[in-house]
Amino acid sequence: MPDSEQVKQKAKSFGFHLVGIAAADNDEQTVAQNRLKQWLASGYHADMAWMDNPKRFDIQACLPGVQSVIAVALNYYTPHSQPDHPEQGKVSRYAWGRDYHKVMKKKLKALASWLQQQDNSIQARFYCDTGPVQDKFWAQQAGLGWIAKNGNLITRQYGSWVFLGEVLTTLSLTPDTPHTEHCGTCTRCLDACPTDAFPQPFVVNANRCIAYHTIENRSQQLPEDIDLNGWVAGCDICQEVCPWNERFAKETDCQDFQPRPEWHAPNLKELAQLSETRWDETTRGSALRRIKPEMWRRNARANLEEDGNSNPQP
Repeated sequence: MPDSEQVKQKAKSFGFHLVGIAAADNDEQTVAQNRLKQWLASGYHADMAWMDNPKRFDIQACLPGVQSVIAVALNYYTPHSQPDHPEQGKVSRYAWGRDYHKVMKKKLKALASWLQQQDNSIQARFYCDTGPVQDKFWAQQAGLGWIAKNGNLITRQYGSWVFLGEVLTTLSLTPDTPHTEHCGTCTRCLDACPTDAFPQPFVVNANRCIAYHTIENRSQQLPEDIDLNGWVAGCDICQEVCPWNERFAKETDCQDFQPRPEWHAPNLKELAQLSETRWDETTRGSALRRIKPEMWRRNARANLEEDGNSNPQP
């Protein structure tokens, strides 16, 4: 049977930048689950009903007999800057390159398959963002970093510019020490949010979040009191001002995450008239495909209206 160090070395051989292990039978789960319940009860998930999946409250429901959670992180940072021109839209840094789900899942599948090949008794299941697993909780328990006041996971090595994933396994492995929290008295992320999306530290209200409205909100019209501030896909403001990101961000060695020219600084007027055909051509293999054509047009027009430009019609 492989031990913890062998598992970590194998994970890094597949290209993961950070890897840690947490025991599935974790005393802190109840605290995290109660926080999630309170968040849901407050309606802070907006219309993201999938956040209320019962499996999020029971890791055993994801993989019966799970003993260990192997948490991994992949650095996606590139040093390119966001555009500073009123005719260009801002796209969250995570979506500049290839769809991270595809990149992460290929590596996670390789790790899970390797584990199962070591012994017929070992079962493994992997998740990356789309599964009913509390990624940030398990990453902190595995020692990768800590959950910050803006809700992101911060690592000492790469800041918060990381994708998270995990492999659940029935193999019993030696767990790492959970990471301690190092935000201190800093509130830069909370203070910088232009829409007041943080009702309190460590709590995000999706109803006020630019990222939610540009990516998840399917309504024809956005709330009148939400100023997108140039963003058409996601929002990185609370990450950009973080001192840990300013200090520890380093360029990724993963070429898949280098920016695609068409999505680094898209033209707002062109986006406002985005056709179905053009959308299909440019979003293939991109996480931006989650944003449908009518949403792109809506987001672009909202920014043009904010800037006082005319509202182009398709």
